[in-house]
Amino acid sequence: MPELPEVEVVRRGLARWAAGRTVAEAQVLHPRSVRRQPGGADEFAARLTGTTLGEAQRRGKYLWVPLGGDQALIGHLGMSGQLLVQDAAVPDETHLRVRLRFTDGGRELRFVDQRTFGGLAVEEAEPGDPESTPLSIAHIARDPLDARFDDGAFVAALRAKRTTVKRALLDQTLISGVGNIYADESLWRAKLHYERPTATLTRPQAATLLGHARDVMNAALAVGGTSFDSLYVNVNGESGYFSRELDAYGREGEACRRCGTAVRREPWMNRSSYFCPRCQRPPRG
Repeated sequence: MPELPEVEVVRRGLARWAAGRTVAEAQVLHPRSVRRQPGGADEFAARLTGTTLGEAQRRGKYLWVPLGGDQALIGHLGMSGQLLVQDAAVPDETHLRVRLRFTDGGRELRFVDQRTFGGLAVEEAEPGDPESTPLSIAHIARDPLDARFDDGAFVAALRAKRTTVKRALLDQTLISGVGNIYADESLWRAKLHYERPTATLTRPQAATLLGHARDVMNAALAVGGTSFDSLYVNVNGESGYFSRELDAYGREGEACRRCGTAVRREPWMNRSSYFCPRCQRPPRG
């Protein structure tokens, strides 16, 4: 599933190619992609047609585009969603779900989603504030790349939780945008085992972990995010290259780049955790 860097790459593409354009037509080709719209495809198209797109915003893995007044177009890519800016002459993608055409007659915006876990909806937003989070995602915490992220509050909240450190990193009400890949990468850099209890972290350890999470996501963002297959691409259909620089995730059996020990993979919450058994020793008991 796309995580913060991948979604931020898409946000930047939308800000460049879609902001300021007025929707001439919204065409829904698969109702599941607008299932969060109370009135379905007809309401989605009616509320979107004639609106002018503002500059795309992001909170964690969620995107939204202010539409003026008290509306916003909100989107989540799910596991395979893509927002593509395409010439109208380009043949429809096999899994095209929603198409937006604009009054300027230029490139159209297409939502392509093979597994249809993602979706779009037009929702209420705070009038006059383009950065105001739509109500449906107001519970999502700020992310480490947000200028208003409170490092001190995060460190205190992390140490106060009664859970393990990887579970905490994936808790989107505590810190958003971190998924399985970047959690494993951050923990490897911090030399922390994924089952380390958060209550045992010192303040410096918690702050160091946050710093590594921020650094690894900035590094991924610089090269377009992480792509293991063709499902994640930017608005121009291009893949990211951070998969070549991963230190832990997906490297089972390969030598740890720090100590040479073979990286291990273990099942974890219907997913996998990758770690170095020497650098990231499991907690006692």
